[in-house]
Amino acid sequence: MTTRVILVRHGKSTYNLERRIQGRLDKSILTEPGRAAAILVGDTLSSITFDAAYSSPLQRAKETAEIIVSRLTNPPQLQPTDKLMEIDLPLWEGMLRQEAIDQFPEAYRCWQQQPDKFSMKVPSNEGEIEHFPVVALFANARFFWKELLSSHSGGTILVVAHNGINRALIATALEISPAYYQSIQQSNCGISVINFGTSPLQGGTEKGVAVQLESLNLTAHTGEILPKPRDGNRGPRLLLVRHGETDWNRAGKFQGQIDVPLNDRGREQARKAAKFLKDINLDFAISSSMLRPKETAEIILKYHTDLKLELRDELREISHGLWEGKFESEIEASYPGLLEEWKTSPENVQMPEGENLQQVWQRAIAAWQDIVRSVSGTGIVVAHDAINKAILCHLFGLEPEHFWKFKQGNGAVSVIDYPHGPEGLPVLQAMNVTTHLSASVFDQTAAGAL
Repeated sequence: MTTRVILVRHGKSTYNLERRIQGRLDKSILTEPGRAAAILVGDTLSSITFDAAYSSPLQRAKETAEIIVSRLTNPPQLQPTDKLMEIDLPLWEGMLRQEAIDQFPEAYRCWQQQPDKFSMKVPSNEGEIEHFPVVALFANARFFWKELLSSHSGGTILVVAHNGINRALIATALEISPAYYQSIQQSNCGISVINFGTSPLQGGTEKGVAVQLESLNLTAHTGEILPKPRDGNRGPRLLLVRHGETDWNRAGKFQGQIDVPLNDRGREQARKAAKFLKDINLDFAISSSMLRPKETAEIILKYHTDLKLELRDELREISHGLWEGKFESEIEASYPGLLEEWKTSPENVQMPEGENLQQVWQRAIAAWQDIVRSVSGTGIVVAHDAINKAILCHLFGLEPEHFWKFKQGNGAVSVIDYPHGPEGLPVLQAMNVTTHLSASVFDQTAAGAL
């Protein structure tokens, strides 16, 4: 049974506007634009039936949650909890961000580049103690998940909190290290969706997926088509797109490297993606050399006729070998148990006369790193389900056993920035955005084979 969590960051606050560090200081309140955005979130989620709603007790998050709940058709009772408090930064709270940079340059650099090692010496009854804000926040996030998932088996849960704790919640659910705390974006009133088959803290799987990030940081409902780059962004922005639907996606037949073209729905998804991205200035366009991503990219580029599409064989879909062209029932009959292992322990599976995930990792990541080093500005990279998942795992240092953690719908867009240049840590600004394909915050695309 799947428990679905819709995670929302609070609306823009007075301290956000003033560029002050908030932490657990409860002096910051929602601005009028922040309240207006919260209304838009509530209206976007209004038709969803929530089994419970939780929020941080800090007023900027609690008021956001109250506004959202007031717009729901069947509103649950809101439950504030200290487990959703923002990151604790006692020495910096209330300071302008630039003041913290000027007064604590080394500490601020560590906060940005090595958040898992960032610490503050704070007074206590026993003298000064060393406080590790990010490590402590991740511990709080794990505790919240354990408590929530033990209380709710199935259903849909609303969680409204803060930038820092939301990052920690996403990271701990996906087993991402605190070292990547700064690599997850949470915009004001951004929406993320996480699906839990069973508790990631207790083990176990459902259909091979214990936890899956369905989408990250959806912002189109606020009027912000894609999240803005962070201040001082020096590197490229890559829009990672999965190709549109094929007949085999719809039927659930394994494609792999068989060159199946888009179907009519897939072309319509590509047209919607094109319209979604038409006002974004694109500086480059790259695609897998296979028909389905190539046609998707070509449709997107109808609004960017000055760009030449570069094709890369290394971005071709995983080779399923003898599974290609077969349905799951046929695969199970010929290879008993191997399909279940693919769903539960994909890192151990060698496709008969095809590839294993380690081979996919090697070629996909090598190609991605080469692309990141060779481009500038903003552009599209159009590829496949397995390739995109490998790239998304790579952003957080995750190995093939985490393959199923990231969802990639047909025609979906993910946004990846390199704010410190190609050699710096990337930032996943948004992932699996499908709101241009349907009005729902949920991915409504086909759940067919790769």
